Amino acid sequence: MIGFEGLYVIYLIASMCFILAIRGLSSPKTARNGNQLGMFGMGLAVLATLLVLPTRNDLGILSAGFLAALIGIWTANKVKMTALPQVIALLNGVGGLSSVLVGMAQILRGQVSLFDSSVGIAIGGVAFSGSLIAFFKLQGWLKNKHFSGANIINIIIFSGLIITWAEFVMTERMYALYMLVFGAFLFGATITLPVGGADMPIVISVLNAFSGFAASGIGFSLSNVALIITGALVGASGTILALAMTKAMNRSLVDVFFKTFTESEEKDFQSRTARVGSPQDAAFLMENASKVIIVPGYGMASAGAQYALKNMASILKDKYHVDVKFAIHPVAGRMPGHMNVLLAEAKVDYDKVFGLEEINPDFETADVAYVIGANDITNPLAKTDASSPLYGMPILEVSKAKTVFFVKRSLGAGYSGAQNPLFFADNTLMLYGDAKKVTEEVVANL
Repeated sequence: MIGFEGLYVIYLIASMCFILAIRGLSSPKTARNGNQLGMFGMGLAVLATLLVLPTRNDLGILSAGFLAALIGIWTANKVKMTALPQVIALLNGVGGLSSVLVGMAQILRGQVSLFDSSVGIAIGGVAFSGSLIAFFKLQGWLKNKHFSGANIINIIIFSGLIITWAEFVMTERMYALYMLVFGAFLFGATITLPVGGADMPIVISVLNAFSGFAASGIGFSLSNVALIITGALVGASGTILALAMTKAMNRSLVDVFFKTFTESEEKDFQSRTARVGSPQDAAFLMENASKVIIVPGYGMASAGAQYALKNMASILKDKYHVDVKFAIHPVAGRMPGHMNVLLAEAKVDYDKVFGLEEINPDFETADVAYVIGANDITNPLAKTDASSPLYGMPILEVSKAKTVFFVKRSLGAGYSGAQNPLFFADNTLMLYGDAKKVTEEVVANL
């Protein structure tokens, strides 16, 4: 057994591990070590906590922890890389719900500061329900719900949440606590429902920050150093990431959560015909090119085509001496860094992966842009159609390449719901089919 002084020392060591873990995650080269360091720190904190807990409930605590570990291991082994965004959304939600449950348990026992715990409960409730809505959307079980008067409804619910919170803190009436929890759950759902699909990476980052701040609030109420530090780290990093992505998309959080869009001009494209190419065409043009830029999107993730892309890039470089680069948009995929994770999994050279601002000038001198399922992040409507949910978002300027190959199953709209006029451009050739199979055919022809 260890005393509380020893516990705080271990918590401090665990917190240092978390800080170094986040630092490690800032680069693909150090991400694996950062992840392992974070796991070690969390394991250390859990073990130290178990050693100072009262002994009367050991069996229940250990059984719950063991069951939770089994669920985590099973989920991690079963989930596909394409479903990582959904898993992240669920983890955010679980973090928020844990803050709600711990805060309520301590309030019922009368052992905490009502101010700190109620703030943690409110933020955690918003994180939980908002994350569930995000999960349903990412899973394709729920469409965007742009209902009339959404902003007014959200303002009313939020105002009620503040009033209920103030009443509970001042009066300690339990009905106010239950209303606070209900209002937090409701507000999290209603504010996430209208958000467009293209903004989901930002929403996930915001909800991640909420779950962190909720944990920190509960940590203050319990005087738990580990919760305070860990929650603050998660909250701050999630906030910084969300702000960085809104900057990259030339938008604000107000736009993301409160701006609604009318029907865009995509209906004008229904009667147009796109030019169709073949894997043989793609192979011929790329092997005779001097510069090829590959633009991965969710289509690559869905098909698991990253290994085929790696083979294609290697052959072009080694056999045909083509300069091959990968272009990553900040919000490509369904979560921050989604494409970077998949390319790193396929061991794509880090030095060949470039961000939006770095790579955009290169498209003018590129012979071929190979776009694999990246619909919204290449859509010119972001510049021209004020009614589009993509309007104002910086895009990858793939249209400036001499030839654009678009690998898609169909001419269907992207996750935002906006059709892409680039499909019908004079320098675009569509490659219809499964992204992995199409790319493997290109490789075979190379």
